[in-house]
Amino acid sequence: MKWQSSRRSINIDDRRGMPGGSAAIGGLGSLLLALVVALLGGDPSVVLERGGEGNPYDSAPQASSEESDRTADFVAAVLGETEDTWNSIFQSEFGAQYQEPSLVLYSGVTQSACGTGRSAMGPFYCPADQKVYLDTSFFRDLQVNLGAPGDFAQAYVIAHEVGHHVQNLLGVSSQVQRAQQRISTAQANDLSVRLELQADCFAGVWANRAQRSREILEEGDIEEALNAASQIGDDRLQMESRGYVTPDSFTHGSSQQRAEWFYRGIETGDINQCNTFDVAQP
Repeated sequence: MKWQSSRRSINIDDRRGMPGGSAAIGGLGSLLLALVVALLGGDPSVVLERGGEGNPYDSAPQASSEESDRTADFVAAVLGETEDTWNSIFQSEFGAQYQEPSLVLYSGVTQSACGTGRSAMGPFYCPADQKVYLDTSFFRDLQVNLGAPGDFAQAYVIAHEVGHHVQNLLGVSSQVQRAQQRISTAQANDLSVRLELQADCFAGVWANRAQRSREILEEGDIEEALNAASQIGDDRLQMESRGYVTPDSFTHGSSQQRAEWFYRGIETGDINQCNTFDVAQP
């Protein structure tokens, strides 16, 4: 990704290195298991509370100051790219002002308006404070443990979480939340899958528009993002964690679904093509 020339967002809240920024929440094995549980829609605190003593970062390589600065610079550039794209879309297609989210960088543990954020949860968006939360060690997990290397794979992760912010601004998230309170668990999971797949499609729309406007893509970038989307599919994670797959418990979508909806967004660049709630099978 050609991010070096991108405008840097000022909406970055860097909490790394702050007191209370990390906590002894178990070994690296517990961290990875909790990550899988969180991605599957479960409660990672159950794993973390049983993880034993020791800081998970004691057994993981620490980022150098130079690497940490470069990561922050990269994140600010990607967030800036999403701001430019969604500002344009909201103005031209909705006649509205896009409310830019903040992105919180942290290490280990941090507080959000949605509760305690832990690195084991992976990146997440909190609609209550309109912030994206990212422990940048997830980028290392994405490459080493989830088999999704590349800077555009990382950009896809950020764009996906910003996609949830767009859903929040459009009222989609609140509609889904209200509907989930009146239906069965399996039906509620289906709505969660559709919400996640729409965020994947929105990430693709961002990539398409940013490429058209500013030519940010390099050879292999789309493949990196498609690979990342498929590596964090519910079916793949369930098979790796427990050896079998239960589709009714999916909350993010299968590997095929995630890759297909991201590709739909990047192929069309049309937000109207991302209505995952208007198809029989997303």
